[in-house]
Amino acid sequence: MNDTRIERDSMGELEVPATALYGAQTQRAVNNFPVSGQRMPAAFIRALILAKAAAARANVELEQLSPAQGDAIVAACQQLLEGDFMAHFPVDVFQTGSGTSSNMNANEVIATLASRILGDKVGANDHVNCGQSSNDIIPTTIHVSAAIELNERLLPALGHLLTVLCDKSLEVQPFVKTGRTHLMDAMPVRMSQVLDGWGQQIQANIQHLRALQPSLQALAQGGTAVGTGVNAHPRFAEHFCRELSALSGVTFSTGTNFFALIGSQDTAVAISGQLKTVAVSLMKISNDLRWMNSGPLAGLAEIELEALQPGSSIMPGKVNPVIPEAAAMVAAQVIGNDAAIAIAGQSGNFELNVMLPLVADNLLHSIQLLSNVSHLLADRAIATFKVNQPKLKEALDRNPILVTALNPIIGYLKAADIAKQAYREGRPIIEVALENTDLSRQQLEQLLNPEKLTEGGL
Repeated sequence: MNDTRIERDSMGELEVPATALYGAQTQRAVNNFPVSGQRMPAAFIRALILAKAAAARANVELEQLSPAQGDAIVAACQQLLEGDFMAHFPVDVFQTGSGTSSNMNANEVIATLASRILGDKVGANDHVNCGQSSNDIIPTTIHVSAAIELNERLLPALGHLLTVLCDKSLEVQPFVKTGRTHLMDAMPVRMSQVLDGWGQQIQANIQHLRALQPSLQALAQGGTAVGTGVNAHPRFAEHFCRELSALSGVTFSTGTNFFALIGSQDTAVAISGQLKTVAVSLMKISNDLRWMNSGPLAGLAEIELEALQPGSSIMPGKVNPVIPEAAAMVAAQVIGNDAAIAIAGQSGNFELNVMLPLVADNLLHSIQLLSNVSHLLADRAIATFKVNQPKLKEALDRNPILVTALNPIIGYLKAADIAKQAYREGRPIIEVALENTDLSRQQLEQLLNPEKLTEGGL
């Protein structure tokens, strides 16, 4: 039996695997771009299939397709989404910059299935791609896929992390620790204040991402080739957004200017920039956890993270902060993805950006990584760490920086002399202050009380 068949496109004949649902244009892309072996993300392909179904519905309403053709296309899309659709989308991420290869891949696969369903020819270009161009459907799919992933994955993941931080803050509220600036001993803080600070970082990131959602949910669809809307029904964009909103559960709208949405990727760059900020926040939290967990004998040992796996192949008993380390690596990758997206965003030449597949891949990769690691950080590091109260008290009792509280009474220079003596002699600050001031022990105990010092004021 032959394992290939002959397919034809505008450039001629080409051999295609006999069982493939796609046709000649997809096969040309497979042949032309053996670059990474990395396909477009599943979230992108899923959104592209949804967009094709929405386009078919819109075109039936506008009498650009027959009801039978439209129904067959929609049924083909549903069939793909219910199965292992990625098996039919082999095109490499590093392809033509418009993403035309991925668009035609979808058109060909859907056309094959729709033709079988209808029992008549459904064309990849004339029917599945009706009213569309790669130049508007691919920018649209970038927005749609990112909007769905943001709404369904990242924002819920960050919300979960915020909830865990708030719950843990209440749990550790009684504990007071030595604060640190420049990694050096500073005034005391409550453990809850530390976690509340982390929580505010995550809350701000959630707010900033939500503020960008309206822009992300505004679509280029309807602009077709260069933004003028040639070959699309005048009301196609409006109908398309209504149908896509119904199919996806996310509200989409027609962009106010197709030229901007096709010629640039500024919204994707902005979203990526905010994802980078999320990554920076997670890096900060992860590094704080690693420092606080360091030890257990020669480090700070203020907390003990959950032991998840042996930490060394040669040192028995060693346990490492693996979840914060994984989160820090995710943060580094997202920052790198953002740099690639920023460069890609600059590649809007006249009426089209020509690094669209790269933008899609990196943007969705960042959302995926941040979503997954936010759950891990919440559930396997923050929710489960234990506070080492004896270690906290030992450091607080010996912290000469507590003398800061005496500044209003004895002055900065006198307080500095007391702190230096306490450091030099390795003695508690209260003993040195008792020798060098007229304050009673009772007054000093009140003034130097670490818990009181976490409340601020004079």
